[in-house]
Amino acid sequence: MLSPKVQTYLDRLGLFIIAIVVWELLSRTVVDPFWISSPYLVGSRLYELAVSGDLLWHTRATVWQALLGLALGLVVGVALGGLLTAFPRLARALDPFVMGFYSLPRIALAPLFILWFGIGLLSKVLMVFSLVVFIFLLNTMQGLKQVDRDLVDLMRSMRASRAFIARRVQLPSMVPWLVAAARISVGLALIGSVLGELLGANRGLGWYVEFSSGRLDTTGVFAGLVVLMVVAVAMNLAIDLLERYLSPVPSQS
Repeated sequence: MLSPKVQTYLDRLGLFIIAIVVWELLSRTVVDPFWISSPYLVGSRLYELAVSGDLLWHTRATVWQALLGLALGLVVGVALGGLLTAFPRLARALDPFVMGFYSLPRIALAPLFILWFGIGLLSKVLMVFSLVVFIFLLNTMQGLKQVDRDLVDLMRSMRASRAFIARRVQLPSMVPWLVAAARISVGLALIGSVLGELLGANRGLGWYVEFSSGRLDTTGVFAGLVVLMVVAVAMNLAIDLLERYLSPVPSQS
């Protein structure tokens, strides 16, 4: 009998194969490939891009922008979340402003980022940062609020330093919240990176999708989207591995 983990992988593989077969059949019998391309055409295009080196060139640009913005959002979001938790009066005063900026559609800021910072790396990184920083900030605040206050008071009664309490009590309690924030932010980071490329860039998967769309090249559009999906899945798998490392399941005797 197969283990649940192996069964899950087989189920996913089966769904993937079914989706590919249905897509290919639709492109051959029902819908003109001009509109939806086909797995064969997309695979051929990806092979051409890989051989020419363009696939790595575009993918590396998009992923690098997303990772830089994600890292910056993590550092700033956690720092601000810790600061606002330590000063609740300041947090209450800033709450409407934080939520106002959080709710602001980032696509409205994209032209300003291009105008202020050009079409280079900085504007893309800041676009990603603007999308993810509030996720980390809010999750950090919520995670710190969930810390066991009795345990913190116990540590203080034993004259533990703030750094020791943060390292031994608060940070471990925040891990699930930060992992959840990272899982949400991965998709947002790719969205921000691609959005910046759509508005102004000379490379990247978003640029390639826009370039293909302008040439009515449906196969190129789908090829770019497929690569973005693969990158998103890979990044989420990396988050899963990080979560297992930070929160190992205790062995059962």
